[in-house]
Amino acid sequence: VQLVESGGGLVQAGASLTLSCIASGRTIDSYDLAWFRQAPGKEYSFVGGITPSGTTSLTDDVKGRFTISRDNAKNTAYLLMNSLKSEDTAVYHCALKFRRRGYSYSLFNNWNEYDYWGRGTQVTVSS
Repeated sequence: VQLVESGGGLVQAGASLTLSCIASGRTIDSYDLAWFRQAPGKEYSFVGGITPSGTTSLTDDVKGRFTISRDNAKNTAYLLMNSLKSEDTAVYHCALKFRRRGYSYSLFNNWNEYDYWGRGTQVTVSS
């Protein structure tokens, strides 16, 4: 599976961006999809994720500002980011983890649980 993120850029604080994550090589309808970000000198940080059925989870830092969605028919997921702050500056990655059928569990927020990763897209927010 290959994942390619796009949509990053340089924006001013308060602006909005929508990131896209396009998958190829396999359909993603059996996978949890998560967004992580990595600021300079820091570890990967869970931003949020979405299950195949559309259940979402967002970290407290972005709740109310970010929205995650997916279009399984297009093999694509999105991260809509509103009211951006300078502390949102990071490289944003999407990642996939196979969801086991018949089991109920929350989205994993640990980066090393995920099987496939994109290279990321840079988001820079100037204050």
